[in-house]
Amino acid sequence: MSLLEIRDLKVCYGGIVALNGISFDVEEHEIVTLIGANGAGKSTTLRAIMGLIPIAGGTIMYRGEKLNGLDTQKIVGKGVVLVPEGRRVFPNLTTLENLRLGAYLQKDKAVIEANLERVYGLFPRLKERHWQHAGTLSGGEQQMLAVGRALMADPKLIMMDEPSLGLAPLVVKEIFSIIRKVNEAGVTVLLIEQNANVALKTANRGYVLETGTVSMTGPGRALLEDEQIRVAYLGKTR
Repeated sequence: MSLLEIRDLKVCYGGIVALNGISFDVEEHEIVTLIGANGAGKSTTLRAIMGLIPIAGGTIMYRGEKLNGLDTQKIVGKGVVLVPEGRRVFPNLTTLENLRLGAYLQKDKAVIEANLERVYGLFPRLKERHWQHAGTLSGGEQQMLAVGRALMADPKLIMMDEPSLGLAPLVVKEIFSIIRKVNEAGVTVLLIEQNANVALKTANRGYVLETGTVSMTGPGRALLEDEQIRVAYLGKTR
């Protein structure tokens, strides 16, 4: 049994079909990436898994349990979290206040403090800036904060929507190094990323979404070497 099993997932916006029956699996401890052009349905997939938008058909199974119809808070409580596109930190709250909001479902103070120390271990810069308003952090620091806030919920599966968006190449390298560390610490990662090159180098497996359907799948490195992928998403040929 996979950690996450998506079967024949359909999502419609009005009369527009955003997802047309996609199926994929995420195994425990993997990094899996969904790549594709804008409008392919990548963000819609994550939002559907989190219960943020209604689905028109199909099933979302997590640890053998159906997530269809559950509200987002219950899904988070089961160990699934989303780091949204654009980071969405609370700019007028401090770094520490943002992190503590990630633990809003956790009632045990000892667990909250242990998770906070774990986040600070991954992101020493957040500890240095715990007093600083999140809106005054750099883009890279805000992305670290968004990931750290999600980790405060003690997830088993963390989904990330465009973590490198708008960041300098050096910062992107640092963010993906952190994604690998998060994964090595036992958290499964489902990743959406416009930068197909770095995503496929990082992921164990990848799925290519095209206009609401899965058109290709395989190990990340194998997809990176595929001629069609190189032309369509990496802008180069051999």
